[in-house]
Amino acid sequence: MTHPAIQRGNVAVVTGAASGIGLAIATRLAGIGLNVCLADLPGDRLEAAAEAVRTAGAAAVLAVPTDVADPAALTALEARVTAELGPVNVLVNNAGMQPGSSIFDAEANWQRIIDVNMWGIIRGSQILAPGMIAAGGPGLIVNTGSKQGITTPPGDPAYNVSKAGVKAFTEALQHELRNIDGCQVEARLFIPGFVFTPLTANGRTEKPAGAWTPLQVTDFLFDALGREDFYILCPDGDVDRRTDEKRIAWAAGDIVENRPPLSRWHPDYGAAFKAWLER
Repeated sequence: MTHPAIQRGNVAVVTGAASGIGLAIATRLAGIGLNVCLADLPGDRLEAAAEAVRTAGAAAVLAVPTDVADPAALTALEARVTAELGPVNVLVNNAGMQPGSSIFDAEANWQRIIDVNMWGIIRGSQILAPGMIAAGGPGLIVNTGSKQGITTPPGDPAYNVSKAGVKAFTEALQHELRNIDGCQVEARLFIPGFVFTPLTANGRTEKPAGAWTPLQVTDFLFDALGREDFYILCPDGDVDRRTDEKRIAWAAGDIVENRPPLSRWHPDYGAAFKAWLER
């Protein structure tokens, strides 16, 4: 069993679909028999991904070059998908980037990361969700967040800010949807762990032992979609569910207990965190 919007003949849009998790999700949806639109930056990778997805069983596959940071491109995407495939039933806002950042990075780097990772998801939802609601049937919006948007570890602040925004937006989106009379569209927050993709490879050609593959994390996502989980918190080969839960609880405890921010990495609190984690 999976979500009622994921049915043969329905229409799915997946952004960031040319590789990694997005391609794995698009392929899975095609295998179920959905008509799938792959949206990503223009180029050979997008065309190759579309060809791969066609072999998975979809009745129709559409590749639409799209920069999710451009609202006009998202509007054009929605118009083309609706015209060529029909009303959208499933939207997976997955496009993202992680080039690295620091607090005092040049503004352009921060701007691009937030435009793609956060505004791409916000605008994608704002532009496509109204048509999904108006269609009247079951609908599903999956937004790809990150554990870094919840525990916000030091080292990549622009990425953390963007993914914290995705978490807050998706929570608000789900609240809004469930309060619209007759609305059968809902949102879920997808929170992968360490997955070996072009985004995370960092020059490596072989998957680290602790990383999951895009196929593994897609399996976990689709299992969760058959339940009522809003927060789809994925483990990986290094971090289990219990560890994730304790890390998240400790991060929230910084506020509740008035500790310094990011106390998990603070020299006066690091040992206390490790001891608490092991209890």
